[in-house]
Amino acid sequence: MKTQYANAVTQYENGTSLGGRIIKEGGLVVFPTETVYGLGANGLNSEAVLKIFAAKGRPADNPLILHIAKKSELKPLWSHVPDNARILADTFWPGPLTMIFNRSSIVPDEVTAGLDTVAVRMPLNKTARALINAAGVPIAAPSANLSGKPSPTTAEHVRQDMDGRVDLIIDGGPCKYGLESTVVSLIGRPTILRPGAVTKEMLEAVIGPVDVAHAVLSPLREGETAASPGMKYRHYAPDAEVVVAEGKERDIAAKICREYDAREAAGEDCIIFATKQTQPFYRGRNCVIIGDRTEPATLCASLFYSLREYGGRADVIFAEALPNDDMGLAYMNRLLRSAGFNII
Repeated sequence: MKTQYANAVTQYENGTSLGGRIIKEGGLVVFPTETVYGLGANGLNSEAVLKIFAAKGRPADNPLILHIAKKSELKPLWSHVPDNARILADTFWPGPLTMIFNRSSIVPDEVTAGLDTVAVRMPLNKTARALINAAGVPIAAPSANLSGKPSPTTAEHVRQDMDGRVDLIIDGGPCKYGLESTVVSLIGRPTILRPGAVTKEMLEAVIGPVDVAHAVLSPLREGETAASPGMKYRHYAPDAEVVVAEGKERDIAAKICREYDAREAAGEDCIIFATKQTQPFYRGRNCVIIGDRTEPATLCASLFYSLREYGGRADVIFAEALPNDDMGLAYMNRLLRSAGFNII
């Protein structure tokens, strides 16, 4: 397959109209969102959806998210729209929030991995919404990377994984948030299945108490079903081994320095993902500053980019744990899964 390319700035109308035609015809289009790049197909066409799994090498029991361009497009996809969903949509859509509820009969099993529920979101990115409008159907889209790899936040990272596997890649520049959307289940008590830029605190401010699924910071239990993307399999993993250090700032730095020195002495190439606050502790060692510990959103925005950029340059990446609140929860969810829960 020869992949076409379009620039969302210089070829905006041509790119989205071409992408819409490709989606209508059952093809695959990679498009930018405010979270990460998505790999899209007609979400109501089973054969088209199966192409997503083939292109990514994605297990079929890992559900997808349907993307819509207007709030009115939600109702046909769910058996009914609960009041708390309306409140959340009015508050956070368009934006990085995905909601899960009971699906309607028009949603294919291939989208939901056979579950009775379906995940839906309305992206903020104008190119994404223009593409959905041009296609005239909900677009099923996971992140546009090979399964298990870090999600792409630039078109170049998409090209590395998807060139020759998709019909079109629309380059919209770097993604704003750098992490996938928050996923909240509205079946029973609202529960975060995957944290993101819409935090637990933000959700609770508008709908009251919200739970966090145990699998956000730990592996799924044996036999447990993945109700959301990003729960079941090892995700976001670079070529290098990732090691996460927990504790207070100085304790984290001391752990990393000890392990770094031992691994380097054994002949391994190591790199440290430092923060502005901890970088001085790593003097004389190979490290890059990926953000500010007091502003977890900065770390979230650079994590996937850094895993892709440096994952092929080292044998081991050492990274620092953050407190599990606000955006720190989203950061730790992705970091722990990229490390396969390899913690010191």
